[in-house]
Amino acid sequence: MEKIKPLFSLKGKVAVVTGSSKGIGEAIARGLAEHGAKVVISSRKQEAIDEVAAQFKQDGLEATGIACHVGKADQRKALIKQTIEQYGGVDILVNNAAINPVFGPIEEAEEVAFDKIMDVNVKAPWMLANLALPSMKERGGGSVINISSVEGLKPGFGLGIYSTSKAALIMLTQNQAKEWGQYKVRSNAICPGLIKTKFSAALWQNEALMKMIKQNLPSSRMGTPEEMAGLAVLLASDAAAYMTGGVYTADGGYMIAG
Repeated sequence: MEKIKPLFSLKGKVAVVTGSSKGIGEAIARGLAEHGAKVVISSRKQEAIDEVAAQFKQDGLEATGIACHVGKADQRKALIKQTIEQYGGVDILVNNAAINPVFGPIEEAEEVAFDKIMDVNVKAPWMLANLALPSMKERGGGSVINISSVEGLKPGFGLGIYSTSKAALIMLTQNQAKEWGQYKVRSNAICPGLIKTKFSAALWQNEALMKMIKQNLPSSRMGTPEEMAGLAVLLASDAAAYMTGGVYTADGGYMIAG
């Protein structure tokens, strides 16, 4: 029987994680690096990603920072190109970067905000995966991990356009899985619940919402970025070789709450 533990090793693998200068992206990047991957830290600001990469290196991990605004086509191309030039290819792509510039009723959202959300939350993951695919095929397979949200599974209030983008990302994930299985490229979606990050501050700073969460959520609390990393490590590794097209929640029980 094959030993299980080695299947979780990412040694020799190259991972690109967008939006990884902080929050969930940084936690996932660290988890991948701690399991042996060479990790590309990426977000819009070079200074921020250099700081994270330096900390990783100080901790004995392999990392480099490549700035990329995922909403810009030239920067998406440069991110994948520079990763291949530095590390020889791409095995793992984590599409984590996302935006949500509006909060309120869907009929009040501006068209420009809708376009920005779709560009960053849906179009960018699609294009980045397309750019990484040739390298993954060349290397005998790969893993795409799209960070969606429970908002893409269950409508809430005030996040309608964001929710729509995350639902679209789930369907993109499943189409990638269906079409790319022939290349041994897997694609899975992770749907976090309410995680304490700067991105979600407007939610967790709402006292009424937090009271409701503590009363109704099975876990009675919000999650931490580090609690998202284990699932990403699994999906990136050979331990998940038979897992593709999956939609996995890490939400403290939000989807089963009343």
